[in-house]
Amino acid sequence: MASSPKGQGVDITSLSLQQLSQVKKQFEDELTHLTNSFAQLRAAQAKFRECLRSISTGVNSKTEGIGKPILVPLTASLYVPGTLADADKVIVDVGTGFYVEKSTKDATKFYEGKVEELGGNLKALEKIIQEKTDGLRLIEDVLRQKVLNSNAAATASASASAS
Repeated sequence: MASSPKGQGVDITSLSLQQLSQVKKQFEDELTHLTNSFAQLRAAQAKFRECLRSISTGVNSKTEGIGKPILVPLTASLYVPGTLADADKVIVDVGTGFYVEKSTKDATKFYEGKVEELGGNLKALEKIIQEKTDGLRLIEDVLRQKVLNSNAAATASASASAS
């Protein structure tokens, strides 16, 4: 199973109960990891959408409000007071702690690109999660059938030895 080349399947009906249980656990672990990754990607996409919203409603609507007080986010939960110095330029977090000054138009393009990219990744990941879920169901069905067959065989052998 683990030594088989990638893409080559294993007939799960030929596996023992213990092997099936191990494969089921592996699928469950993979599914948990993929689901967590999906949630993290969704959160990142929401963060980028919030940045887009901030640009469109916050900066673009404040062109007449240069010098007025605003709250500047330092983290997701920490804001400090500041003033809007230039409504045409914003500081954009491009990742790994690097910030770049961009025009609001370029910042909007950047964030829209990120939202689209994450949307594509989410669709691909959703497909993988569905395949893994289907595989897990199949494994559970085979495991259930093997348990029922072994219980039926044990019952039949017990009744045969009782006679």
